[in-house]
Amino acid sequence: MVIEEKYSNPIPHSPAVHSPFPIPHSPFPISLPMRLRDLNLRIHTDGGARGNPGPAGIGVVLTDADTGEAIARVKSYIGETTNNQAEYRAVIRGLTEALERHPASVMVVADSELLVRQLTGVYRVKNADLAKRFLEVRNLETRLGVPVRYRHVPRAQNKDADALANEAMDEAKSHES
Repeated sequence: MVIEEKYSNPIPHSPAVHSPFPIPHSPFPISLPMRLRDLNLRIHTDGGARGNPGPAGIGVVLTDADTGEAIARVKSYIGETTNNQAEYRAVIRGLTEALERHPASVMVVADSELLVRQLTGVYRVKNADLAKRFLEVRNLETRLGVPVRYRHVPRAQNKDADALANEAMDEAKSHES
């Protein structure tokens, strides 16, 4: 569920078109995406599972890396899975959100050292289920067509995404009761 979003597309029914100038409706489709401005996107992600495996949730915060302004905040309960699966699912959701915004660059920030080291090539992905998620991430990077970098931070520097993941798990638990 997207809880907050800024910079929505000003042209209805044209998700790939962003222009600083009003474009009158035309029968001729515009095929190349245009940016309102060059958006350098920072995506804070976190995934967690209670029980590992257990009930899991993800949190994603997209910000403009140049201004620090939050663009979107996403939280979602993802069912029963492992913590590492949830971490990957959070990155996948963040990159999927990034696709809609046509950024000039992307920095993914996460508190999972395993995730960041796998995505930067320091560690091999040995788990077959995580390898599938790893390939999903690589496919999204290709679709974005811009540099995607990964940075590990301590949990304290990822508190907004962590809070959203916990809220998602809490809300799912409260609906079960």
